Amino acid sequence: MEATIRSGKTEVQAQRSYFEQGKTLSYESRRAALLKLQGLITAHETEIYKALEADLGKCAMEAYTTEVGFVQADIHHTLKKLRGWMRPKRAKTGWINFPGKSRIHSEPFGVTLNIAPWNYPFQLALAPAIGAISAGNTMVIKPSELAPHTAAVLEVLINKNFDKGLLHVVKGGVQETTALLEQKWDYIFFTGGTKVGKIVYEAAARHLTPVTLELGGKSPTIVDKDSPLELTARRIAWGKFLNSGQTCVAPDYILVHEQVKIPFVQALEAEIERSYGKDPVSNPEYGRIINERHFERLESLLADTRILSGGKTDRNRCKIAPTIVEPDSTSSVMQDEIFGPVLPVISFKNADEVIAEVNARPKPLAMYIFSNNSEFRNRILKHTSAGGVTINDTVMHMSGAHLPFGGVGDSGIGAYHGRFSFDTFSHKKPVLTRAFWLDAPLRYPPYNKVSLNFMRKLLKHVL
Repeated sequence: MEATIRSGKTEVQAQRSYFEQGKTLSYESRRAALLKLQGLITAHETEIYKALEADLGKCAMEAYTTEVGFVQADIHHTLKKLRGWMRPKRAKTGWINFPGKSRIHSEPFGVTLNIAPWNYPFQLALAPAIGAISAGNTMVIKPSELAPHTAAVLEVLINKNFDKGLLHVVKGGVQETTALLEQKWDYIFFTGGTKVGKIVYEAAARHLTPVTLELGGKSPTIVDKDSPLELTARRIAWGKFLNSGQTCVAPDYILVHEQVKIPFVQALEAEIERSYGKDPVSNPEYGRIINERHFERLESLLADTRILSGGKTDRNRCKIAPTIVEPDSTSSVMQDEIFGPVLPVISFKNADEVIAEVNARPKPLAMYIFSNNSEFRNRILKHTSAGGVTINDTVMHMSGAHLPFGGVGDSGIGAYHGRFSFDTFSHKKPVLTRAFWLDAPLRYPPYNKVSLNFMRKLLKHVL
């Protein structure tokens, strides 16, 4: 452990020295780093695919869409917009500061840490790094030890091609993560579960380090009686069973109007068969559970609820078929985030029941509403809270660069993607410039009734 702690100090010291030399401040240096990362990903794409297949059983289409292509698109967008993001932004200057002008400068925090998860081990290691680099920071990336093949590729990709002071990968498990968290960072970015998120937050608080916590929760999906069931089932099945359900924004449970529950379940069963065949566990395009421990956890959920469809498991391949279940109030499947291919379906009668069900749980990372009724949708939006919402689809609110992605309450703190990544890793520094040619003497002591009355009138109108 001592060696690990010393290693953690070494990483921080190397990056702090690099940052304090001002090497990350120019547009040219940031652009060069992003272009290098872009080129390295392209050059090592085959190795990345092999690693993702080995860790999670991801097929090439899923690996590209949700990992490699996602990161490359983020880099492309950032390169296109970076110069504009870096420019100081004008702000209004009140009359109280006349003559003067106000600007907001985006300055980097400094030395940052990204603790990445195992479910999207490539995307979630590098997407925060894009934001950190674009904003002029350095970053240490700690990939998940549960996705060792991807971690090994990241280590080669980054450590052999970037200065250790700018971008560096540190592999390891709990001990290494603990050692890193003992150091003083200028910003910490964490993606994972709420339990570990609290540990990270506590460690950051000891140094007053700001954080972004991308957590999770039981993301509800609401299906109204007027929703087109076949298309609704297709979009839900895709979002739920992508990466075998191991997605932080996957639909966690379905609330479906009682009038369409049976035909909806039938449409969902048909869509699962259309997508993955009669035997999904044998389908090479359907991924696997990350490890045996998570497999056993998910298998235990199936033993505690009524299975409507699916339920087949394969321990040797760590696969669980897409499974629809009908829980009751005591079912363990409804207690915590599922994070796997098990989908509970519950009926409701009206919007009030939906609102009560959603609000009985901690605020989720995502919520999905399928309905053509704007009044129904708006009522749920108004009376519930979630990190993000997609209406009439799943997952897609996090796919673009123009919407912030993040949680609220138990599902996280802060947001990123696109410009929001740049902003997350930037301190917004206000700069007021005053002129010398005019000065109001009434604000200076010694004070009198005239100066006080003047300030009373002035502050009502000039801020």
